[in-house]
Parts: sequence; C-alpha cells; structure tokens
Amino acid sequence: MEYRYIPHGVCSTEYIITVEDNIVKDIKIANGCNGNLQGIASLITGMTLDEIIKKLKGIKCGHRNTSCPDQIATALEKIKNGEL
Repeated sequence: MEYRYIPHGVCSTEYIITVEDNIVKDIKIANGCNGNLQGIASLITGMTLDEIIKKLKGIKCGHRNTSCPDQIATALEKIKNGEL
C-alpha cells in the first residue's frame, strides 16, 4: 500500500512510502539533501518498519530537534499504528 506523509521541521517536503507485509518496498522523498536521502532510501528498502524505526528514531539535524531520518521513522510509526 502507498502512503504519503508531510514531514515537519526538515527540508524535505513529502515522503511517498510503499509498504507491503510490514516491509518498506519503496520510498520517494521530495526535496531535501538529495544524495543523502537517496542513500537512506536505498538502505531502508527491504527492511521491516520496526528495524527502520529503531535505527532512525531520534536522529537530529544540527540544532533541530528532528531530521529527515527521524521524520521517516515518525511516518513509519504512523503507518504501523494505522494513523496514515
């Protein structure tokens, strides 16, 4: 199933995440640090929601209280909890 999430407090503006059987099959990220986000997307594709959340939750970007990886974890938590 495909989900859309609008992140908060970061440079990226939208995540389109495809999840099947609790596994991220694809993630597209609009805007932000293109190379870094392509790398993150490549690394998390094929992982379970819980594995990704555990690795990315709480990462901060500079002085911000969040980051694109943290926002990805937030989106996946919302998917897992049926909030998206």
